[in-house]
Amino acid sequence: MKRFWFRKVAMMIIFFILAVVVFGVIVMSLWNALLPAIFGIKAITLLQALGILVLSKILFGGFGHRRWGGRGYQWKQNMQNKMAAMTPEEREKFKAEWKNRCGTRWGRYNQEPEAS
Repeated sequence: MKRFWFRKVAMMIIFFILAVVVFGVIVMSLWNALLPAIFGIKAITLLQALGILVLSKILFGGFGHRRWGGRGYQWKQNMQNKMAAMTPEEREKFKAEWKNRCGTRWGRYNQEPEAS
């Protein structure tokens, strides 16, 4: 049983290292193929490409993931609770008002023409 977990952890580490190297090679290749020709910038090495990956993760990705945690999930739960407490008539009125104010999912508004 212990050997199975050791093997699984070892394979995960190997795949992680392999993925990091592959992404580094992709960044290095794209950088060296595009930027020297377009902007006249020097070509970079694999270690520099890995540094760019780490820097971009820090700047754009943050340090933790909150996939389902945080405000979005709490807001959704609160709305589901409020909708469950409404009567069917209140629910339809709420949905109609929401559509009137915000439009539909694809951005089409359901507004009636104004009477003049």
